[in-house]
Amino acid sequence: MLFDLDGTLLDTAADIALALNRAIRDYGWPPIPEEAVRGMIGRGAPILIQRAAAMSGRSLDAASHAAVIERFLHHYGALQETDECSAQPYPGAAESLRTLHQAGLRIAIVTNKQQRLALGLLERLGLSGDVDLVVGGDTCERRKPDPQPLLFACESLQVPASRAVVVGDSINDVLAARGAGMPIVCVPYGYNEGQDPRSLDCDAMIGSLAELPALLLKP
Repeated sequence: MLFDLDGTLLDTAADIALALNRAIRDYGWPPIPEEAVRGMIGRGAPILIQRAAAMSGRSLDAASHAAVIERFLHHYGALQETDECSAQPYPGAAESLRTLHQAGLRIAIVTNKQQRLALGLLERLGLSGDVDLVVGGDTCERRKPDPQPLLFACESLQVPASRAVVVGDSINDVLAARGAGMPIVCVPYGYNEGQDPRSLDCDAMIGSLAELPALLLKP
């Protein structure tokens, strides 16, 4: 089982928006509403900063882009250190992970978030015990929607790609799964770069992760 994190297992938009606004405030940019930030989430920090710059009417050269990314990651990591983190699992997420893991399935998180930040969130929310591997946006050379992180997860867990299922909320997850030749189950409540996740061309759509064990663990 290869789970996306943001918008699939965890609602992290408020934290991402807070960290982003603290980062761009450092450079004198105007704040961006949380709802707008939700539509920017999905391809990792570099694209998030590009989208924030475009929305703010800013032009970034490579050095400035890297600097704003660094400030965003600093502020995002600080939310956990200062106990300001408000991210929470979606309904059914923790129970579904536990049920699937106890049934003997290998569980990986494959996210475009930096690995250390993803690990910190899972540990903080008590989910790390049911996760065998975390593949972050900085783990492989390429991020989703490239299939490389999914294939890397399978190789690391010594599970054939043909035996893997992806769970996600965005076009990035769908494209990565298709590129890896894996089926994908989607949830309708995620971010999907501001588009309705219910429009995704997935193999199954479930209302919540609570439905996942019944879908996968058929007698």
